Amino acid sequence: MKSEICVYGLASREVTVVLASDRLVEAPNWTPDGADLIVNADGRLYRVPLNRPDMVEIPTGELNRLNNDHGISPDGRTLVISDKTEFGESRVYTLSAEGGTPQLVTETGPSYWHGWSPDGKTLAYVGRRQAGFQVYTCPVGGGPERQLTDAFDHCDGPDYSSDGKWLWFNGEVNGQVDLWRVPATGGPPERMTDDERVNWFPHPSPKGGAVLYLAYPAGTEGHPRGLEVSLRLLDEADGSVRTLVELFGGQGTINVPCWAPSGDKFAFVRYARPNG
Repeated sequence: MKSEICVYGLASREVTVVLASDRLVEAPNWTPDGADLIVNADGRLYRVPLNRPDMVEIPTGELNRLNNDHGISPDGRTLVISDKTEFGESRVYTLSAEGGTPQLVTETGPSYWHGWSPDGKTLAYVGRRQAGFQVYTCPVGGGPERQLTDAFDHCDGPDYSSDGKWLWFNGEVNGQVDLWRVPATGGPPERMTDDERVNWFPHPSPKGGAVLYLAYPAGTEGHPRGLEVSLRLLDEADGSVRTLVELFGGQGTINVPCWAPSGDKFAFVRYARPNG
């Protein structure tokens, strides 16, 4: 699987390829200092310095079955990962930004991380506790989890708004997948899209006012890799949507928060089409 780590600039409307690889690379995060991207490949975590792009492995101790749900704290000091080495199903862990021994956060699984509150105190994730995945939060250091959704067939991708008041996520009801948001302290969810597309992984801009997301073709089941998809931007003020990039991708393209801290660009991954 040939992968390209890319950056899209909102002002220029241009895509820049940061790094091309013959490996399956997924889910770029942007570090708060703007210097690096964090990605995963082959069950491992990597740092990609933007001044000299290369994949530099980040040590994660004995955990070597990472999925693409990883991120970095607002102060840039701590990484969060989702891994199934220890339990056979995903749990959430934290570790130093330079790498080291991961510390377990979620005792119950499966759990997949997706959001870090702007004040640095809370993690948002999805978990399956009974039927279907729902949205949960818990303290960064671990502790009692709080369930924020319960009426969906499936939820994924919870990410905080820039002011920390909302968690945006994709939710499925009766086969339709739309973007939703729920108060971060709990409350009724609000539907934010309602169209024929299958909409996943909303990421609010760090500057507020807009939400980036991945749109699959109508009728898509789950969030597979290897489809013609689009990256779209939702204007929170009027609800309008515009397509920014059309690409071959899906799973791995923008699973996790991917905005630059400046809010004027974002990172994503696209893949080579089978016919080249």
